[in-house]
Amino acid sequence: MYDTPTQIPLAERILRLHDASPLLIGVFDEHDMLRYANPAFRRALGLPPDTFMTWQDLMRLNHRQRVGTRIETTDFEAWLASARSRRGKLPYRAFEAERTDGRWNFMTESLSPDGWMLCVAVDITDLRADERSLRADRDGAWRAARTDALTGVSNRMHILHLLDEQLAQLRSSGQPCGIALIDLDHFKSVNDRYGHYGGDLVLRDFAHVVASTLRRVDGFGRLGGEEFLAVLPGVDRSELAGVLQRLHEAVRRSRPLSEHPGFHYSFSAGAGMLEGAEDALTNIRRADHALYEAKAAGRDCHVMLP
Repeated sequence: MYDTPTQIPLAERILRLHDASPLLIGVFDEHDMLRYANPAFRRALGLPPDTFMTWQDLMRLNHRQRVGTRIETTDFEAWLASARSRRGKLPYRAFEAERTDGRWNFMTESLSPDGWMLCVAVDITDLRADERSLRADRDGAWRAARTDALTGVSNRMHILHLLDEQLAQLRSSGQPCGIALIDLDHFKSVNDRYGHYGGDLVLRDFAHVVASTLRRVDGFGRLGGEEFLAVLPGVDRSELAGVLQRLHEAVRRSRPLSEHPGFHYSFSAGAGMLEGAEDALTNIRRADHALYEAKAAGRDCHVMLP
């Protein structure tokens, strides 16, 4: 006997349709933890049934086992930082991705106001290869234009764009946003003592530590040299201070130079809440003043704006 529409709750019917669909469907919460994945999603990304993990760990699984998403890089953590710098920053995003089995997916990410993300993908392998190649080149150029080549995080243009977007959000909806201007301490001495290669390792390590500490919705980018900007929507002053304290602790534990295990580094930061009555540059100048105070106070600390 067949079930009638009135016998099956709508939520269950939708779930059955998702489970039977060839579309790849996944749902991630505000912490980027996978909460639902249909069978097609799990098969494509090599994820066993009833296994749940963060998106970052899923990408690590794909890279380590050479399944799912095709990740060609000599520096996986830089690749991951670059991917995270774009993930979850827009209400909707679409792009194409190659899988290790040679298939191609057209991926979409839809973000809800509370940070949950719906990921849906369709197989486009049967489309003409030259058309896919053209679009892949376009997407690659788009990513390169927004990514810092050394660290993999947002470049100056992209992080300032994210700051402008949060200013618009603050002015239209009142959503608060914290910012932090960050500078690595005594970085010139790192280059002088360990060479520019050592300095590059420290910059990449810092980007990795920050990417592991911040949320998916947070923006983080390199303004230039050893100076970075973090944009944290939806936090208050105490939460912003807590994030910076956790970041200080994580950086102090880090040992990025394997040949010099005793080496460690630190950073100073000026931080506060975004002011909607000011433009982006004025907000950064305010944070820069607090950063100057942090350095004057002995470095390896942060100063919060009034």
